[in-house]
Amino acid sequence: MRKLSRNFFNRNTVLVAKELLGKYLCRQADDKVIRAKITETEAYCGQEDLACHASKGLTERTKVMFGPPGRAYIYLIYGMYHCLNVVTREEGCPEAVLIRGCDLADGPGKLCRELKIDKKLNGIDLCGSKELWFEDRGERPAKINKGKRIGVDYAGKWKDKLWRFWVDS
Repeated sequence: MRKLSRNFFNRNTVLVAKELLGKYLCRQADDKVIRAKITETEAYCGQEDLACHASKGLTERTKVMFGPPGRAYIYLIYGMYHCLNVVTREEGCPEAVLIRGCDLADGPGKLCRELKIDKKLNGIDLCGSKELWFEDRGERPAKINKGKRIGVDYAGKWKDKLWRFWVDS
């Protein structure tokens, strides 16, 4: 197994979203490491993508997305659920992949709760952290499904992009 490098994330966001399937999200917490196999992702592709938080421009909330690839972008939805994204592409190009599901939990909020991920980890370097990182264990999914992203009906033509990817369990 090997930790994913910054070069892995400094690429086309849709490609990274597909290639994260079958990788492991790892969390060091409470003196143990939790490893969760990624089963679902969504790509968010910059300021033109109206479903992407960066479409509102550089704000206090989105500044992590404008930074270097391989950083955690974590935010709160519905006032109670955290969502984990990993920043992709080069600095200044605000794109990210939402980690939607894993073998331990379906849904981004449940995933973050299960792995004890919250806003304290926002901005953390996922390529160098000992608290939160991704591992490649050489597993490749046989088939990748694709469909529309969830919860982005407000995003005009961007709501129809087939940028959600998942594997059957």
